[in-house]
Amino acid sequence: MKKILFIIGSPNQTTQMHQIASNLPDYDCYFTQFFSDNLLIKSVIKSGLLDQTILAGHWRDKADRYLKENNLKNDYAGKVYNNTYDLVVLCTELIVPSSIRHIKTLWVQEGMVDPLTNRAKVVRALNLPGFLGGSTALNGSANLCDIYCVASAGYKDYFSKLGTDDEKILVTGMPNYDNIYESIVDNNFPHYNYVFVATSDIRECYGKDDRSAFLKKAVEIANGRKMIFKLHPNEIVERAIREIKENTPEGTLIYTDGNINQMIANCNELITQYSTVVYTGIALNKKVHSYFEIDFLKRLMPIQNAGTSATTIAEICRQYIEHKDDLKGFLGKMKKSLETKKPQPIKELELA
Repeated sequence: MKKILFIIGSPNQTTQMHQIASNLPDYDCYFTQFFSDNLLIKSVIKSGLLDQTILAGHWRDKADRYLKENNLKNDYAGKVYNNTYDLVVLCTELIVPSSIRHIKTLWVQEGMVDPLTNRAKVVRALNLPGFLGGSTALNGSANLCDIYCVASAGYKDYFSKLGTDDEKILVTGMPNYDNIYESIVDNNFPHYNYVFVATSDIRECYGKDDRSAFLKKAVEIANGRKMIFKLHPNEIVERAIREIKENTPEGTLIYTDGNINQMIANCNELITQYSTVVYTGIALNKKVHSYFEIDFLKRLMPIQNAGTSATTIAEICRQYIEHKDDLKGFLGKMKKSLETKKPQPIKELELA
């Protein structure tokens, strides 16, 4: 039985990879937390400086627990089982370990990418490793993988303009964001008619975030309406809660977990920073705010295909493992196959 290694990271990345692997019962699937085999990066990981990234810290702990709870084989850095892999599926290519560069590779988009900062532009211009950009701005743009599975035609255009060969990019849809209506049908969130704010982990990823100014702007947009906040799972909770309480009206609700899609479905207006959940608001025709231009986001909106993205990506994995000829011919065949699949329209909402 041929073997596939899935590189995971955050809960969203991990569950997406699990969905894809679940559609490949005819292959021997293993998982590893995002890793590097670079000695300098490994030493920085040991120092604890990267504990707020998916390379280490609580992200790795969460992923390891998830693998154990779901009886999935954990082959950290590909060194536990001494396997020879036929395919590696990546959730990020900001770092592509040298140990897998001789293997067939496929990259899966897991969310929106950060804006292209001046730092990221310099890294790109000098052809330096994408992680030096200090954010996810260059994820999907390194052109290091054989195949890139992206959320929409808009993202295909975006990544190709940043440096990934257009012919490598397949529009498959994005697991976890390809069936938004169904994710909120069984809605048991108890609140309605409020302004919903989804914060981001900008500071935890060593970016600049004027949280006080953001909160004041959110209060201004709410204009006296009820406010509900949902924190990003990577945020320093105590600090974030303290700041929200100091800058918002009494009675503001703060959630650290829960079904965020249902929270968005029940709101009147959505405020985000850099968060993929803005696409949930757009899909559900909510009035949305983001640090990105809304028209730009609408062009990138993940296709809605009734939740079939994971199945589609799994089939690409299956066919690519067995493919023995040139990659260009394979990609051409896959593109023709994908063109026959039509995105599904978002259904009309019927919420109480």
